[in-house]
Amino acid sequence: MDKILNKKKIILIIGGGIAAYKSLDLIRLLKKQECEIKVVLTESGKKFVTPLSVTSLSQNKVYQDIFDSENEAEMDHISLSRWCDIILFAPVTANSIAKLASGKADDLASTLILASNKQIILAPAMNVRMWLHKSTKSNINKLLDFGYLSVGPSTGEMACGEYGEGKMSSPNQIYEFIKNYFSDRNIVKNKNLKALVTAGPTKEYIDPVRFITNNSSGKQGYEIASSLAKFGVKTTLISGPSALKKPENVNIIKVESADQMYAETKKTLPVDIAVCTAAITDFKPEKYETKKIKKDNLNINFKRNIDILEFLSKNNLQRPKLVVGFAAETNDVIKLAKEKKNRKYCDWIIANDVSSPEIGFNSDYNAVSIIYGDKVEKIEKNLKSYIANKIAKKIINNFIQ
Repeated sequence: MDKILNKKKIILIIGGGIAAYKSLDLIRLLKKQECEIKVVLTESGKKFVTPLSVTSLSQNKVYQDIFDSENEAEMDHISLSRWCDIILFAPVTANSIAKLASGKADDLASTLILASNKQIILAPAMNVRMWLHKSTKSNINKLLDFGYLSVGPSTGEMACGEYGEGKMSSPNQIYEFIKNYFSDRNIVKNKNLKALVTAGPTKEYIDPVRFITNNSSGKQGYEIASSLAKFGVKTTLISGPSALKKPENVNIIKVESADQMYAETKKTLPVDIAVCTAAITDFKPEKYETKKIKKDNLNINFKRNIDILEFLSKNNLQRPKLVVGFAAETNDVIKLAKEKKNRKYCDWIIANDVSSPEIGFNSDYNAVSIIYGDKVEKIEKNLKSYIANKIAKKIINNFIQ
């Protein structure tokens, strides 16, 4: 028995298509490793495998209907998604891929996935022409952008007699894919990696009613913290003022000023990874006025704020193994980011252009370039969740390779 998969909780969604019969062999393989399997059988899946055969193999009830009168109080789509470690959709057809890409939730399978906070793994299966169609390619790429993983499809002879790419991966291939997924997570867990992420703006008060700040929402930092936590990294997020929801499995510390963020950063050390996405207000008043300043007396002197990125990079006693900075620029983005990287002594700098309203501050989208050594790795415009997942994967690979 493979200890990596022992006691893992897996939701298997069986979709329509002749490849559905392979899911039965997959259940057998996973049960041999003492995985706990709960199966959602779609309406089209029932055309190819029966609930009775699935129940006998999984040794669990088969879930079929989003409106199950026997379990109405449990809200299956929520309770199932919180129960499992991963959700595997095998086989997933072109129609189901299109439905998931559009965000529809009209049955238990699609509602479960939309409500899930766990890793989704897809095992596509369809005719070669369907797989190669531009709409299918666009839809699967969209799901990959969301952070879904895909195993296959493979190339071979189809049930229809045609030959090409579109066959569902074999149960053994899917089994190995799942095992490798958990193996990577175990490596991270065994290394007991700790990360610090700073995010959002800071407020620097001038008097009791006025402050200076910037337009950062904190979205990119929150997504990076969430992605690192999903990989098994013990993550602390130090956030300036933000209305964003706390990421799951992340320790969050709320602050207002740069000085408060600096103090909490020092308390959080030592960590292995520091990702400084916070848009700290560069300046603060030399003196805080305890009473509201009158309009005819607006004579304010400013001084520079503490530079947390530079502090972390130059901290010889408790320097993180990897320090990642962000450079939000409006022009000469790569040039200025490289200069900042050298000036701050960080290991990587992630440059993004905040002059465009379509990306950067307050947008759900971003486009960045990761600068490390002499290399520049560009990530084209995409959802901040996708950007975060790419950055988190690169950080993790830096530690497990």
